[in-house]
Formats: sequence, C-alpha cells, structure tokens
Amino acid sequence: MTNLENAMHLAAVAERAPDRAAVIMGQSGETITFRELDERSNQLAQLFRARGIERGGSVAIMLENHPRFLEAVWAAQRSGLYYTAINSHLTADEVAYIVDDCGGDLVVSSKFLEPAATALAGERVPRLRHRLMVDGTADGWESYEDVVGKQPTTPIEDECEGDFMLYSSGTTGRPKGIQRPLTFAPMGEGLPGAVPFLQAIGVQDGSVYLNPAPLYHAAPLAWSSGAQRLGATVVVMERYDPVEALRLIEKQNVTHTQMVPTMFVRLLKLPQEERTQFDLGSLQSAVHAAAPCPVEVKRQMIAWWGPIISEYYSSTEGAGATFITSEEWLAHPGSVGKPMIGIPHIVDEDGHEVPAGEIGTIYFEGSIPFEYHNDTDKTASTRDEHGWTTVGDIGYLDDDGYLYLTDRRSFMIISGGVNIYPQEAENVLVNHPKVMDVAVIGVPNAEMGEEVKAVVQPVSWDDAGDELAQELLSYCREQLATYKCPRSIDFDPQLPRLDSGKLYKRLLRDRYWSEADR
Repeated sequence: MTNLENAMHLAAVAERAPDRAAVIMGQSGETITFRELDERSNQLAQLFRARGIERGGSVAIMLENHPRFLEAVWAAQRSGLYYTAINSHLTADEVAYIVDDCGGDLVVSSKFLEPAATALAGERVPRLRHRLMVDGTADGWESYEDVVGKQPTTPIEDECEGDFMLYSSGTTGRPKGIQRPLTFAPMGEGLPGAVPFLQAIGVQDGSVYLNPAPLYHAAPLAWSSGAQRLGATVVVMERYDPVEALRLIEKQNVTHTQMVPTMFVRLLKLPQEERTQFDLGSLQSAVHAAAPCPVEVKRQMIAWWGPIISEYYSSTEGAGATFITSEEWLAHPGSVGKPMIGIPHIVDEDGHEVPAGEIGTIYFEGSIPFEYHNDTDKTASTRDEHGWTTVGDIGYLDDDGYLYLTDRRSFMIISGGVNIYPQEAENVLVNHPKVMDVAVIGVPNAEMGEEVKAVVQPVSWDDAGDELAQELLSYCREQLATYKCPRSIDFDPQLPRLDSGKLYKRLLRDRYWSEADR
C-alpha cells in the first residue's frame, strides 16, 4: 500500500486482516471474514463479465438484510456498475417497475422474497436477462450459490469503481432513480462521500460498526461498505429492535453506529430496567440522520449516552451535506450543522437569497452532480439560475452559519393564508410519554383551506380515545402557539413510516383528502 486512498479498497483490507470479520449478522451470528467477502465479491464480478455485463452496465439487488447483501454490493462496486438496491417491502408491481426503469441486466434476490421476485420472471421485464436467487430457487431463477461458486476468486482485469443508483421513496408519485456520473476510477480512488463522515466520527481500522437499518437505503448501504473500506467490522441487524440493538452493542463491542430519530425514540420509551441492563462502554460515536430529530429527544440521548452523538444532513442525491457534533449542537440546539459538502443558500419563492434567520428553500452551491434517471424535467426542477441544487427542504441559517431544518415544502400546511410547518408540533407531541409516533398533516377545511390534524400512534392502544386526545391538545398548546397546534387528533396503531425513518405522509394525507372529494 503506497497511500491512504489505495488502502481503502476491500482487497487491501483482506490482505492485511484476512481473518477479521467483515460482516457479523446480528441475530444468527453468521460471520464473513474480509478474505471471504473479497473472494466472493470477486466471483460475482467475474460472473458479471462472463454474462456480458461490462462497466457502465446496471444490476439490481433485492435482498432482505442477508449475509450475501454486501457481497453483491462489492461485486458491482468493483465492476464499475450501477447497482440498484430495492426495498424488500415493495409490491411485485413496484419491483418490476424499478428493475425495468433502471435497465438492470441481472438481479440478485432470495427465496425469502420469492413472492415479489416472481414479478421479474417471464416477459414482464424484457431487458432482464439473468435472475439469481440465494437460499433456493424459483421458476425462471438460477441458484446464486451454484453459478457464482464456479467463478474464479481473483479480481476482474478491468476493476474500477461503480456507484449505487437508488430510487426515491416515491412520496409524490413514481420513484425515480438518483444517478451520479460514473468515473470508472481505480478502486480506492475517488472515494464515496460516506468515507469523510465515517472518518469524522472516528471509524478506523479495527472499529466495529452497527448497522441497525435496511441495507437497501442509501445511508446504511454507503456507511456499511464505507466502514469496510476503512477496515471496520459491520454488524448487520436483520431487523431493528431497541433491546436487541443494546444487546449487540455490548456483545460485539460496537464502537460506532448510525441511527434515525425514530430509533432513538424507541430506545427512550424502553423501561428503565431494560435501558440500563447492558454495558455500552465500547460505544465511541453514534450518528443520526435521515429525518429531523426533536430537540428534547436528542437532549435525552446525549444525557444517556454522553456527548458522542453527532448528526449530519444530506440526501441520496448528494445535494450538499452538513455535520454537527454534540458540543456544537448543545450550543446551537436544533441545528444540523455546518457544511461539509457544498455551500448552503436560503432562497425565497422569488429565487432571491434571504439573510440569516429567515426561512426559505435550502439550496447548495457546489454539490455532487446528479440527475433523476429518465426524468429530465424533475432534474431541471432541482436547479436554479446559479446552478445551485435543492431537494425541496426548508430551513434557515443562523448568524454563525449553522443550518436548521424547518420542514419539507411538500409538507407545509397553509391555513387561512398562514404557513405552518408540522414538524414543530410533531417534535412536541412525540415527547409525550403516551406517544410512540406522530404525524401532523393538513386536512380539508371549508373556511381556512386546510386545518392542522395530528395522527398519533400511542404507546398502548388502550389509551387511544377522547381523553388522550384532549390531553395531547393541551400538552401541545402549552408549548406552541395555538395556530401551530392540531385542532383534532386521530389515532392509528401503526403510522406509515419508511424503514429509513421518513414518514410516508402522502398515504395519510390521501386518506383525508380523498374522503373530502367524495
């Protein structure tokens, strides 16, 4: 190894620490060493080339959090391919649309996901030529273990960096692939954007990184593979459970993790005896992102885990990024930090930049180039006349240059001509001890256009009813101006929150607006 960049390659880690665990599955305990991960990903890369999938091509991965997941990711990454990781909870129609739209020539799935995988058989996705299934086969599918296991374990001759092309959550229509230009840089050069963030929180050779989220999302995927570039072991939870996460931190001597605010909320809702039964002394840093974190929730986590909690704000598109430590956050509570990628600008509805403290749309200058695959109009809508980019988030900068998120523009409620940002009420209500999750939305009002409603997932369904609703309304009005608070509260046993931590508000809004249109 001649320099740091070239050391950040899976093969380099496999050479210096071949028997170190690269992947440990949380529930089953199955372990894959760096040597095994390197060799197996080489075998799949060899298969790509043998099947005529050259660099610049596209493959799809539809797996649950499975021991083979990062193996498939590394194979595509080192083959110079675009790879699309697909949400394993999607319907068969949604899966077929994404695989067809991304132009994938090959897909890897599992016997466990056979019901959705059947949508990819036959002529439904005519471009798709190769279907590989782990843990068994279905009609029209080859055995992954059989065909990959026959390939050489050596690297392909034209090894180079690829990139993922993930699809947006589709909260405002059909999901779109978020595509960055491939550079075909030599492996270990032109490193992915996750690596600087991992280094910022101290991930290094020999660290242990806990991934509690689905690998098909951008941050879990990028941070897990990025941690492996740095020589860290990745502990993959098959599914998130707050007690299991604490158990794994103790058992595996986890040093670093990334979570989303809903995971923090579920940790804080645990009984005190469950929260304190595990030794978390190995944990050096916990970072959170993906959704705004209520101020009080973060205060409680810092009080519990210490000032090891940091935060970043970014997007799958890579349209800028910020970062903030616990110490900075305590001095600027509610902020998502100062820029690490790009320069933030706050812009009003007329396209003019506004001064510190004023709310507007967040644009970034100098962000990573991206486009929405097969959608030039949507791509154009993210740029302004300066070439700055936005993903539609709203916020402001303070006098010290720290960025604060207010909400997404698509979530803003306009009631009687007044702009209301529902995140404020959500942040208050989620701290109530009887609330597990909450969504605040605008619903039809004949006089005001919209009125504010909260949909609450209670900790115990037995509490749902008028008494709790009145208690929550009073609780909110004690802390926020009345016009920002819900006028009514409904209860739901499970809110439609994506595994990434984002609230799928369109489903809730559609429920109320479709009823009003009848």
